[in-house]
Formats: sequence, C-alpha cells, structure tokens
Amino acid sequence: QVQLVESGGGLVQAGGSLRLSCAASGRTFSNYAMGWFRQAPGKEREFVAAISRSTGITYYANPVKDRFTISRDNAKNTVYLQMNSLKPEDTAVYYCAASSGVVPRIKREYDYWGQGTQVTVSS
Repeated sequence: QVQLVESGGGLVQAGGSLRLSCAASGRTFSNYAMGWFRQAPGKEREFVAAISRSTGITYYANPVKDRFTISRDNAKNTVYLQMNSLKPEDTAVYYCAASSGVVPRIKREYDYWGQGTQVTVSS
C-alpha cells in the first residue's frame, strides 16, 4: 500500500501561483511514477501532469503546458505541482496518484490515490 496526502491548495486570484505537495508513505516511493489529476464540479477527473520514477521524464495536459511544472524529490518521498499563471478554469480538486506503470496519463493505470486538495482561482 502507498498512502498519499496532498497539501498546498487554497484560494488565489487569477494570474497567481500555488505549489501543491503530495507526501507518500508505505512502499518505496521511487518505484512509482507519479501523476496529478484534477476534477472540477460536474466534470470527469482529468489528467494534469505525470513524472517518471527517476529519469525526470514528464508529461503535461495541453491546458496546463508551459504554466504547470511537476517535480519529485525521492529523498523526501514527495511530488510537487508548481502552478503559475492560474486561471479560473483551473479551479478543481487536485489529486495525486501513484502508478507502477511508465508515466501513465490514464486514470485506470494508477494504483493509489490521495484524498485531494481544493484549488480555487478567482477572476
């Protein structure tokens, strides 16, 4: 089992920044690719970003490319999502997830999920 706990969400004005953190415990963190997803009210949970186990390979959804940056610190068992130039449409609950796959971008390929952290961007 891998336990994931997100933090860092909150209320921010459009154009502002937030950094989300996701602390992992349980099994060896570096054995898992990590991803961030988000879910807005009334919408499906969607892929945001993913990072490989140790090589630093990353993928981003088109709406967040060039604004968000995913990173990880395997020594601290933590994955981050730096979000810049935030827009009202970024408002959602953000979830981190762990996968034994190779940088997956599909929900069903993730094995463990956190409880989520709310991000609200005001216009």
